[in-house]
Amino acid sequence: MQPHHRRAVLWVIVATQVCLALATAAGVVLVYRHLDGNITPGADIVNSAEKRRYAGDGEPLNIVLMGTDTRCGAGNRIDEENADCTEHSDTTILLHVAADRRSAYGVSLPRDAIVDRPACQVDGRTIPAEEETQFNVAYDVGGPGCTATLVSALTGVYIDHYLSIDFNGFREMVDAIGGVTVCLPEQIRDEDHGIVLPEGTHVFNGEQALSYVRVRHGVGDESDIGRMRRQQAFLASLVNQVRSAGTLTRMDRVTGFLSAMTDSLETDPQLARASALARLALELRRIDVDQIQFLTVPWEPYPADPDVFVQWAPEADRIWRRINQDAPLPPGLTEEAISAGQPPGVTPSVSPPGAPPSAPATSPGAGATATPEQDTEEQTTANRRVGLCT
Repeated sequence: MQPHHRRAVLWVIVATQVCLALATAAGVVLVYRHLDGNITPGADIVNSAEKRRYAGDGEPLNIVLMGTDTRCGAGNRIDEENADCTEHSDTTILLHVAADRRSAYGVSLPRDAIVDRPACQVDGRTIPAEEETQFNVAYDVGGPGCTATLVSALTGVYIDHYLSIDFNGFREMVDAIGGVTVCLPEQIRDEDHGIVLPEGTHVFNGEQALSYVRVRHGVGDESDIGRMRRQQAFLASLVNQVRSAGTLTRMDRVTGFLSAMTDSLETDPQLARASALARLALELRRIDVDQIQFLTVPWEPYPADPDVFVQWAPEADRIWRRINQDAPLPPGLTEEAISAGQPPGVTPSVSPPGAPPSAPATSPGAGATATPEQDTEEQTTANRRVGLCT
C-alpha cells in the first residue's frame, strides 16, 4: 500500500443524521469528476459572526450537518408523514474541526428546541424572523441555508459550510459499504411505525439503519434527546466501518458510498463540487477516529411546555466560546461524549494496514479532567438510559 493511502482517513459523518463523506484523498481524486454533477448547491450562509483570525498555520472549520425528513423525492416515501412535502432538519450537528486537522467534535442540536429565528435570504426573497419557534422549522421555511444562518445567530460561531442529506441518500450509503454494526441491549418494537429490530449485535443494512436512527418509541426513555444519542452511536460505528481496511481497500465500496452521498446532497455554493470535497478530504486526512467525538448541547425543559419542548441551557455558551477559540471541549462536557474510536457495544474495526497510531489530543477533544474510570461510568449510565449497549 502506498504511503499516501496509509495516511489517508476515510472520514464520514452522516445525518439522519446528516452525512459528510470525505474519502481517501486518492479515492476522491479518482471519482470526483463522475460525482461532480450530483451535488445540489443551496443558498448562501448569512453569518451573524465574523470570521476570526487565528495564530499559527491553518484555521478551524465549522460545518453544519443536517438530515432532512422529507418524504418527497425518489426513495423517501417511507411512510405517510409529511405527505404535503414539507421538510424539517430531522437531525442537525455543528461540527468543529480543529485548525491542526487532528481532531473534531460534533454537537447535536435538538430539533424540538425553542429558539428565536433571524431573518434569512432564499432565492432573492426574505424569510422573516420569528420569535419562540421550533428549531427545525427553519429548514421548512428556508432550507439548509436558513438553518445554517440560524445556527450562526444562536451560537455566535462563524459557519464555513453546510451539508444536508435525505433518507434515501442515507440508506444507500449504508448499503454501499456493506452495512453498519449496531448493538441493541433489547428488542426495539415501535408498533406505531412498524419498526421491529432484534436484540443483540447485528450488521444493519440501509433500511434497518434508517429505521434505527429514526425510532423514538419503544426504546430507552423514548425521548428525542435519547434518540440523538443513539444516532451519535450509529455515526461512531459508521465512521469505524468506513475507516476500516475492508472499505478503504475496495474502490467499489468507496465509489458506491460517494455516489450515494453526493446524489442526495445539498451544500452551500462554495462546497457544491466534488473537487471542493476532495480538497476538504486532503485537509482532514490526519484525523484519527479516536479524536472524533459526539455530544449533545446542554439543554433544559422549555418552561412553557416542558413535556414537549426544550431550550439550550446556559452551559451551552461554554461550548461556543471554545469553538471560537479553537480550544478543547470544556471539562464536565466530555464525560458522556461518544468517541468514534470506541462505539458503544461495538468492537472497533481494524484500521487499514500501516495506519498511524492515535496522536495525543492537543486540540478539541482533549482537556477533559475526568479519569477514564469516571468517563466509563458516566457513559455507561447515559447509554443504558437511552437503550444502548455498554
